[in-house]
Amino acid sequence: MSVIALGLNHTTAPVTVRERFAFAPEQLTPALRTLRDRLARATPEAALLSTCNRTELYVAAEPGELQGLVQPAVQWLAGTGGVPSEQLLAHTYVLERREAARHAFRVASGLDSMVLGEPQILGQMKQAVREADAAGTLGTTLHQLFQRSFSVAKEVRTSTEIGAHSISMAAASVRLAAQLFEDLRDIRVLFVGAGEMIELVATHFAARQPRTMAVANRTLERGEKLAGRFGAEALRLADLPTRLHDFDAVISCTASTLPIIGLGAVERALKARRHRPMFMVDLAVPRDIEPEVSQLADIYLYTVDDLSAIVQTAGEKRQAAVQQAEAIIDAGVQSFTHWLDQRASVPLIQALNRQADDWRGAEIARARKMLAKGTDVDTVLESLTRGLTQKLLHGTLAELHATDGDQREHLAQLVSRLFLRNSARVPGDDSRS
Repeated sequence: MSVIALGLNHTTAPVTVRERFAFAPEQLTPALRTLRDRLARATPEAALLSTCNRTELYVAAEPGELQGLVQPAVQWLAGTGGVPSEQLLAHTYVLERREAARHAFRVASGLDSMVLGEPQILGQMKQAVREADAAGTLGTTLHQLFQRSFSVAKEVRTSTEIGAHSISMAAASVRLAAQLFEDLRDIRVLFVGAGEMIELVATHFAARQPRTMAVANRTLERGEKLAGRFGAEALRLADLPTRLHDFDAVISCTASTLPIIGLGAVERALKARRHRPMFMVDLAVPRDIEPEVSQLADIYLYTVDDLSAIVQTAGEKRQAAVQQAEAIIDAGVQSFTHWLDQRASVPLIQALNRQADDWRGAEIARARKMLAKGTDVDTVLESLTRGLTQKLLHGTLAELHATDGDQREHLAQLVSRLFLRNSARVPGDDSRS
């Protein structure tokens, strides 16, 4: 078996492209089943990873079948985003075997993220594995790939300081707000959504003690639970159009497939605010806030791509941590590749065992006939062992006699390693007799 990783991410495609290929968690299993039907002739293993920064398809199949799966997989993914395959290919990467494993390990470890070392990706990869399992497309090879990814990521996080020298997306949002407003204690902040990212951003803003905070969520109960942690107000998502003007900063990150804050709502909010500036951060992919909002005067709208320059940091400690992480990943890649190589020999091992069982069965049957005729036990045992030995060595000896020159020398050395590893090796001249 071999593996390919096919996808696009924040380094190969802007948010305007990535959002077309974003899958909500509940869409992953149905999507994988559809893909499986498309690729039914090869029945490959498949897993789909979709975050705000990337959409990646991992596929495992026999090496001879794998390359033939790339084109239909690209066509399937292009169809989900409603774009021609050629347009999608301009933003995608296809990695195979060793490089696919390296990529998966780097993603799990946070080295391929917009925010170096960010931990959320690990949970998203585990979700991808669960959904692939539910879809019936998670086989032995992908299971091994992802379990090894998680082990490598754990070692990277415990053995290096990969996440200690970066600014998180949440912290970057607060930093941007602080550049716009003189004192964050004077502003009113609205968080749209109640997921992990919003919780992180709310935690960072709460540390700056804004005047008021509110959480708007489609499910009021979940919104109330998050709001209660920060002493914030809980709103229904339906209340946004009439309450938007109350807030100086709006940070949104939901799983909606369509924008939930439209141009008209923001225009009305600005009018009610008498054009006092509004700070808006859209951390969702697909985007929660209509892109046209950014063109309004007095609106400062940032997307995940806009934050990328802010979250990038440098320094000797960071580079040292990256080098340590890459060394751990290299070891993980080598181990996984070795496992793949071992898996490739499984059919041969099974065939050898079947052949040996056939020989053993034939010799036992012959021995029983000899015993039934009254042949003494020692003679039967001698015949049995000689018959097994002859069957075992026949093919090897035939090959030795049929070859000559360098090929025979190479074969002789191989036979010595296979059959004489615990004995003195037969001299090369003897093997030629």
